[in-house]
Amino acid sequence: MIPANFAYQSAGNDCAGLPLVVSVFADRAHVLGELRDDATAAGFRIAACAGLAALGEGADAQPLGDLVLVDCPVPDGAQLAALARLDLRVAHAGAQLIVSTTVDGLDAVFGCLDQSQPQILVDPSRADRVIALGRALARVPRLRVRELSEEDRMVLLRLTEQVGQIAQRLERLETPLRALEAGDGAGDGVFRFESPRRRFALTEEEPGDRLVRAARPALPDPRLVRRIVRQRQLRARFFDGDLFGDPAWDMLLDLTAARAEHARVSVTSLCIASGVPPTTALRWIAQMTDAGLFQRVEDETDRRRAFIALTDRAADAMARYFAELGSPGPRAV
Repeated sequence: MIPANFAYQSAGNDCAGLPLVVSVFADRAHVLGELRDDATAAGFRIAACAGLAALGEGADAQPLGDLVLVDCPVPDGAQLAALARLDLRVAHAGAQLIVSTTVDGLDAVFGCLDQSQPQILVDPSRADRVIALGRALARVPRLRVRELSEEDRMVLLRLTEQVGQIAQRLERLETPLRALEAGDGAGDGVFRFESPRRRFALTEEEPGDRLVRAARPALPDPRLVRRIVRQRQLRARFFDGDLFGDPAWDMLLDLTAARAEHARVSVTSLCIASGVPPTTALRWIAQMTDAGLFQRVEDETDRRRAFIALTDRAADAMARYFAELGSPGPRAV
């Protein structure tokens, strides 16, 4: 159960005292009970508490509230269709959606949720749900989280700090291009699209030796990238794997190799490549997507499936990184 001191408070005087309204849907009785009890203990008002069948045809007229919690371990076709409709409703209502599933159901669930920016949890613990609730509350304009238990609060703060740091760094990805487009050559982001020595090249084909942007290098040989991935994974045989946790970089490497191989990567496969639990990996995927490094790619032959790929600018950054490694200087990855 969520700790008793987990609560919320209004972010504005005009909303003071208004409870957060939650709808809960799950077929597994014990999970439905946990979700209901946790929401009730947190002081939320339950608008609906029912099985997944309640999301079927004819359910669109029922109000959802501010937050929707769904447990869908291994969805069938009807449940996937219901999730897709729910995804649209939540997006249009401006609500928050948290869906828990299993590794076996992850690809199917991910494929049908593309509108509401949901939080997807894989085999979550109750602590995972607490963190997800806190993140959802932070997105509700009229509410903010007041207090968690000390342990859960520290977990949430560490996660927020990590996400904030990477978001700030990734935000600088735009700086070099904006500076170059402005013609001033300024900008020195953490991730650069071009080496400072290669930003411009002289060409004799244009009058006056006009400065033009140098061609971007090709992606690295995928065999090299796969070898680096294996070397990174090898460390876990001799040391605690948590010592070297770097899911963002591991996923970037995996997607770089896949792009060079012209291969598609499912969300489940990328979670495995990250080396962290699926729920944690999904949080990183969401952050990397928001930052413009990852993109969702729909399956042209099956709209129920979707894949993850590098964006063009992320591929350019990785290509230049490996090109820099090939030049005199640092060679470790």
